[in-house]
Amino acid sequence: MIWARATALRDLRPAPVTGEEKISGIQRRLTVAGAKLVLAKQGDAYVGFTLFAPLNEYLEIFYLAVDPASWGRGVASTLLVGAEDYARTVGMAALGLWVIADNDRALSVYERQGFLGTEQMKFDESSGRIERWLLKDI
Repeated sequence: MIWARATALRDLRPAPVTGEEKISGIQRRLTVAGAKLVLAKQGDAYVGFTLFAPLNEYLEIFYLAVDPASWGRGVASTLLVGAEDYARTVGMAALGLWVIADNDRALSVYERQGFLGTEQMKFDESSGRIERWLLKDI
């Protein structure tokens, strides 16, 4: 699973977990009104995905993952542009997402795409890490 391979490399683990622990969260978020799952494909392989839905005044990005073999190839940026385009079509004024506060690689991608950090932080029980809320006005 893309998410499992990406988080294993991000967290410097020798082998990816199965990803099974994320399936229930993905399924739950797919039930949110207006939720959309977008897959990125290069050749015959799926290399990334994003899952988002409109909530209140912004489009929240719940998941964004790129297979490590495709890091640095613009996959995440392309997925974020797609989410922004969708946000416009459903009348959202901003994009928002939670990111692990010390995930420098992800923060760099989001900042290049125009996301700004906020003071909102939370502890994520599933990862055991601090997350920070990012916003991008569109």
